[in-house]
Amino acid sequence: MPPTFPLLQKLIAVLALLALVAGCTTAAPPESVLAVPAQPQKYAAIVVDASTGKTLFEVNSRSQRYPASLTKMMTLYMLFEAMESGRVTKETRIPVSDHAASQPPTKLRFRRGETIDVDSAIRAMVVKSANDVAVAVGEYLGGGSEDQFAAMMTAKARSLGMSGTNFRNACGLPDDGQVTTARDMAVLGMALEKRFPQHFHYFSESDFMFRGRLVRGHNDMLGRVRGVDGIKTGYIRASGYNIVTSYNADGRHLIVVVMGADSARQRNDHAEALIQRSLGPATDDASQPRLMYSGQQPASPPAGLPTADSALPGLPPQQATPASTVPGSTASDFPSPDLASPGAPLLPTQ
Repeated sequence: MPPTFPLLQKLIAVLALLALVAGCTTAAPPESVLAVPAQPQKYAAIVVDASTGKTLFEVNSRSQRYPASLTKMMTLYMLFEAMESGRVTKETRIPVSDHAASQPPTKLRFRRGETIDVDSAIRAMVVKSANDVAVAVGEYLGGGSEDQFAAMMTAKARSLGMSGTNFRNACGLPDDGQVTTARDMAVLGMALEKRFPQHFHYFSESDFMFRGRLVRGHNDMLGRVRGVDGIKTGYIRASGYNIVTSYNADGRHLIVVVMGADSARQRNDHAEALIQRSLGPATDDASQPRLMYSGQQPASPPAGLPTADSALPGLPPQQATPASTVPGSTASDFPSPDLASPGAPLLPTQ
């Protein structure tokens, strides 16, 4: 009998150790890390279930950032409204002024006095992100004044619930006062598809013919990720690389906004990672990833990262964080091959 007692003690010790190991592995799963290809002061992102308006992921989504060519989403919204009201048709010719023709690239290089039809203007803004065309459209709809058109854009933003957005021009080139938020861009992306489903196909086009030549686009998410059907990219040095992406496949509809990335490729990789993450199994707050910003070690996510029960629009108002970088005087959509890049019943009809 005495020889069996130490054996019993050893068995009990082994069982206790196994229980301890099992408890550790179930209670403390490995922490996931999400690589963020941006500096923290530029980065903002949000993923929204466009069918319900539910926010699936967000970081700095109410902090003000520079929209760059995402601005053209609102210019197009205003143009679509003018088409709907009968003020213009697809065949209407829009004149190009000296001011419009003088815009820096990206552009179609119009000369003063030339004109462009509305259908081609839409494609030029979506595919090529043409600054000269955007300004010409803004002047036309603003009664000859781009400043007046920018005020109209801001008023429309407010009516859509975009409380953190101010427009100063029609194309997105640098202006200290031209700011938006990732949340507002998600609202605008959703509104474009809900209000103008008959025109949303433009955002999925990757090229178009103009004056006998093929004009190629910059939104490499199109054709790269199955289910992505638009919509717009943007870049100035002050903003970094921005994108609003619509994913619509297999019964899931997402709007993904990424702002402030260091490069177009990294931005696209990150947007794709957010899509895949959002299509995966539902996660609770405790399993939200830690964020590893560009050039930094992994760090805890900013306070308020998971707000999975929030919906768009209708979130409680918050104080927007001012944009933290100053636009460069010569920045434009030109320095990169990526020069310029929805239906929720919760959005009101405007």
